[in-house]
Amino acid sequence: MPDPREVRSPKARAAEQLAQLHALFPETAQMSDISELAALPVLRKGELCASQAVTPPLGALRAQNVSHIFQSPGPIYEPGGLAPDYWRLGRFLRAIGVEAGSVVQNTFAYHFTPAGMMFESAARAHGMTVFPAGPGNTAAQAEVAASIGTTAYIGTPDYLATILDKGAELGLDLSRITHAAVSAGPLFPQTRQAYADRGITCRQCYATADAGLIAYESSDCTDGMIIDEDVIVEIVTPGTGTPVTQGEIGEVLVTVLNPDNPLLRFSTGDLSAFMAAGDTRCGRTNRRIVGWRGRADQAAKVKGMFIRPEQVATLVARHADVARARVEVTRADGADHIAVQVETDGGDADAIAASVNDILKLRADVTLLAPGALPRDGVVIADLRPIES
Repeated sequence: MPDPREVRSPKARAAEQLAQLHALFPETAQMSDISELAALPVLRKGELCASQAVTPPLGALRAQNVSHIFQSPGPIYEPGGLAPDYWRLGRFLRAIGVEAGSVVQNTFAYHFTPAGMMFESAARAHGMTVFPAGPGNTAAQAEVAASIGTTAYIGTPDYLATILDKGAELGLDLSRITHAAVSAGPLFPQTRQAYADRGITCRQCYATADAGLIAYESSDCTDGMIIDEDVIVEIVTPGTGTPVTQGEIGEVLVTVLNPDNPLLRFSTGDLSAFMAAGDTRCGRTNRRIVGWRGRADQAAKVKGMFIRPEQVATLVARHADVARARVEVTRADGADHIAVQVETDGGDADAIAASVNDILKLRADVTLLAPGALPRDGVVIADLRPIES
């Protein structure tokens, strides 16, 4: 069943989150509405890496009560804490029907990255018994699941099938596994259905080492992912902090309302989109996103130089009559070619072309398009060169 925070009115949620913002981030003290976050700068992973190099180990993070430090590729260092359910993944486990007393087999890694600890913290906080399996050693995983009566699997979407197949090969009874909480990989419809055919409810969440839980499915809602109660999600044009329209794919920014590790407008580097508002079958009232739709860090290296989304954003900002732009990189006759498509209503073609050359530092063909001509797919840099090139 949803808890009271999950079913509160959108107005009550916004008011409480605004109060939390004011308490955690002094720079938001003058805000009267959450939408005003769009005026603040975005914290990107590259900036976080740079700040941690100057002020190790955590740099610009405002963390306190730190009990663990983890490392993710970059490298980026993330704090962990001992507060119950520090990363808030218990909300996901409870939403899919994993209850106190469940025997949980956690196959996420416990070293370097925090994935294993993220789910461990959640399960322990909600009265579940955890077997800290970590990844790999499939035969032993199956034997353990049969021996201890594992009822819930935690891990990547496809590894459970590997364990179940190994169990069948070894003649083991794994029928007590009735729930699967998965992340860190695509959950294809056929995979979900295959588990359902075995009597296993398999649901996914969207979480990161930096932000913890961002969005999740429930046992009754697989139409999009419900945003966690302790984060504010924005979806913006990649490389900017400018919100996109409803349903448009863009870059996911997350503000985390965790007093021990607050984050303000942190870019996950992922693409997603808001779904239209509407009731969920499970009764939860927060907004939903469509799930992962790719990466926002669409840098392309051309002739030894990178083209980045931030440069495309600079181009758009330089011209008031330009609504959006898209760079396409192709290869023909042994050479790379850059084409820049610009949506504009009566813009100065020569001025825009001059800005393209100035910002990209590379020769490009510029095409002016009518407003609305570019797809709303979150792509601002499309590298269309064949992989073998």
